[in-house]
Amino acid sequence: MKFSAQEEYGLRCLLRIAKYYRINKSLTIPEISQYEGITTHNVAKLLRILRLSGFLESERGQVGGYTLAKPPEKIILSEVLASLGGRLFVEEEFCGTHAGVENTICTHTIDCSVRSLWRVVQNQVDNVLKNTSLKDLLGSEQDLETKVNNISNFVDLS
Repeated sequence: MKFSAQEEYGLRCLLRIAKYYRINKSLTIPEISQYEGITTHNVAKLLRILRLSGFLESERGQVGGYTLAKPPEKIILSEVLASLGGRLFVEEEFCGTHAGVENTICTHTIDCSVRSLWRVVQNQVDNVLKNTSLKDLLGSEQDLETKVNNISNFVDLS
C-alpha cells in the first residue's frame, strides 16, 4: 500500500501555499516547482485539480499566483486526498481487481479475511484523515503524531 505520487505531490504543493496564507502572499507555479523540486508541468496539473476542487484560488497577472480558498483549519485532508486520487482500498473494486488470472470472480467472495483486513485499515486511515486539517500539517511533527495517536486510540475496530 502506498499513496500515489499525485497525492503526495499535491499535498506538498498545498502545504507550501498554506505556509504563506497568514501573510497573504500568493505563490506562482515556478516558485512552487522550485521549492518542492517538482516539474512545472506537474505543479500546474496538481494546482488545477486543487483549484477545481475548491481548495485554491488563482489570480492572473504580475502579482498573481495561487492562494488557499479557505483557512487551513477548514481544509480537511480526507477531502484533499479524495480530490487527488482517492482511497487505498475501494471495496466495490477489490474483488474484481484481485480475482486472479484464471477467475472472473474471486473464490473468496463470501468470506474474505483479506478484504476485512483492508476494510479495517481503510476505516482507520479515513478516521485519521477526516480529523486532520491542513493546519495540523503546518504544526510540528511531534504535535501531529500526538494528535494522530489520540485519534487512533478512540477508533472502534468492531
